Amino acid sequence: MRMIRNILIVLFTVGTITMSFAQQKKLVQFSGVIHNADTNVVVPYVSVTNLSYKNHTVNANHQGYFSFVAHEGDTILFTSVGYLSARVIIPKVSEDKYTAMVNMKAELKELPMVTPYPWASIDEFNMAFMSLEIADDDIVVAKKNLSPESLAALAAVTPRSAQEIQSYSATQNHIGLTNKAVNQRMANPLLSPFAWGNFIRQISEGNKSRQRNR
Repeated sequence: MRMIRNILIVLFTVGTITMSFAQQKKLVQFSGVIHNADTNVVVPYVSVTNLSYKNHTVNANHQGYFSFVAHEGDTILFTSVGYLSARVIIPKVSEDKYTAMVNMKAELKELPMVTPYPWASIDEFNMAFMSLEIADDDIVVAKKNLSPESLAALAAVTPRSAQEIQSYSATQNHIGLTNKAVNQRMANPLLSPFAWGNFIRQISEGNKSRQRNR
């Protein structure tokens, strides 16, 4: 019975000393803003945990700002998805507040390479491979494109360019002028039957007019 009483006395004494030591620690209003260490952009909704006081946790707002009461010497843990955790120990300050700019580094995780296949099984791949149609090489494709049939089909549907139309018009005009020079019936009226008919008609009409004048 005496041993149990002694144990209780020791526990009470230790608890009293601990509480008195905790009461001696100065309360501080701990505030700050959390930024990305690489881009200096605010990190929102970070979990802020006081490891020295019952793991008391608060959350930063959407602008990365936090503020809560802690003690001098407390260890504060900052955690967020996609970032490495950061720790801050509140130092002794002359005032009853402490402000800090907390920087967190982004955590880069490399995922293993994944190669997707459009076939659900090996049997489906074998069927697709056996029914595969091999395309022609460049030489065969060029021969098909330059065949008379392909060129005729393209010529039937391809419209003429402005340069081709101008060249065709100039050629037709040149041919028309050449034909006029070569056609002697147009160049020399002596060889034209229409000109001789006109000439004979004019003579006969002239003779009739002379007879009437007599």
